[in-house]
Amino acid sequence: MSHARQHGRDRSPIRPYPRGIQRLRSPCTRAFAHCVAETPALPVLILCVIVSIDMAAGTGRIWLPLLATGPALAAATSRPRGVLGVGALASLLGAGIAYRHDMDVAHLAVVLAALVAVTLAGTLASALRARRERVLAAVRSVAETAQHALLQPVPDTVGPFQVAVRYSAAAAEARIGGDLYALVPTPHGVRMIVGDVRGKGLPAVGTAALVLGVFREAAYDEPDLLDVVCRIERSLARNLGGDDFVTAVVAGCPEPGRLETVNCGHAPPLLIRDAEVTAVEPVHPAPPLGLRALSDDAPRLQVVPFGDGDQLLLYTDGVTEARDADRAFYPLAEGLTRHLYDEPARTLAALHEDLLDHVGGRLHDDAALLLLRRPAAAPAGEPAGVRAAAGVDDATAA
Repeated sequence: MSHARQHGRDRSPIRPYPRGIQRLRSPCTRAFAHCVAETPALPVLILCVIVSIDMAAGTGRIWLPLLATGPALAAATSRPRGVLGVGALASLLGAGIAYRHDMDVAHLAVVLAALVAVTLAGTLASALRARRERVLAAVRSVAETAQHALLQPVPDTVGPFQVAVRYSAAAAEARIGGDLYALVPTPHGVRMIVGDVRGKGLPAVGTAALVLGVFREAAYDEPDLLDVVCRIERSLARNLGGDDFVTAVVAGCPEPGRLETVNCGHAPPLLIRDAEVTAVEPVHPAPPLGLRALSDDAPRLQVVPFGDGDQLLLYTDGVTEARDADRAFYPLAEGLTRHLYDEPARTLAALHEDLLDHVGGRLHDDAALLLLRRPAAAPAGEPAGVRAAAGVDDATAA
C-alpha cells in the first residue's frame, strides 16, 4: 500500500518557477523569462530538426506545415506558458522559412493562422490538463487518507505472531475497494477478519468501514468469538439492503496451540504445517453476514490446532478467481507451496508477484492476503536470536 501523500503546493506535479525569475523587476521581462523557463525541450528540438531539414533540402513549402507539431506536443507536456512559447517560436521559424524561399504572402498567412490556431488550442488543452491533474491529486490524497483510516497498517509482529498483509485494489487510482481485513490484539487473544463486500464503489467501501468498525469494537468486548460475529450480523441487518451481504472469515487465537475460526460464506483459510497446505473447510457452513434472516443455519465455532511454526493464510476471492490468458484460475495452494518462507512478508511478496504473472500484470478484482505465523520455539538452551539466524540461513541456502 502506498503511503505517499501530497500537501499544499505539492498537489500539482508540474515543477515550480525558478527563484531567479521572481527577482526580475520588469513585468515584460518576467513574463518572457517565464515562457523561456517553461518551454519544453522536446518540441523545441523537433522544430530545430524541421528547420535543419529545410536548410539541407531547400524545400520550405513542404516542411513548413510540420512546425505545428511543436505546440501540439507541448500541450501534452508543459504549462500554458510553455505552449505559447513553443507556438511563438514556431511562428518565427515559419516566417523565416517563408522569407528564405520568397513565399507569397497569402500562403504565409494561411500557415501562420494554422500555427496560431494550434497554439491556442494547445494552450487551452494544457490548462484543462493541469486542472485535471490537480483534481486527481486531491482525490488520491483523500483516497489515501480513507485507506489509512479504513485499512489500518498491520505491524510485522502482533503478540507472539508474525504477520504480513498484501492488499491490491482493482482500480489503481481508487486505492481502496470492497475487500476488508483487520487484525487486533485483545484481552482474549489476537483476532482477525478478512472479508469481501458484495458490489463495488462507494457503497462497498461504506459497508467495509461498517464491518471493520463493529469488529474492532466487539473484538475487545466479547470473550466469545461467536458473539463478535453476532454483533457484526446485527449491525449489518440494520444498515444493509435486502440483497447486500458480506462474506468473511473471523479467526482468533485465545491461547497457545488453539485457533478458532468462524466462516460466513467465505473461501476457506489455508493452514500451512510442515510445508503442507491444507484448506480449513467449514464443518458447518454458515450464510454470509447480513443474510442470516434468510437461513436457519447459524455460524458455529471451529477449533483447529495451531502450534509452533504453523501459518494461516486468509484471502479473498480476488486471488483464487484471478484468471490467466487461458481463463484458468490461479492455483493458490500450489503457489503458496512454491513460495513458502519463514518470513510472512517475504512469502506474500513472492506470492503476489506470482499472482501478477498469472494474470498478465494487472488484477481485475480487489485482492487481499493476510498471513499469520507462529514462530517455532527455540530448543532448550539455545538463544532465540541464534535460532532465528539459523532459520534465515537455511532459507537462503534452500
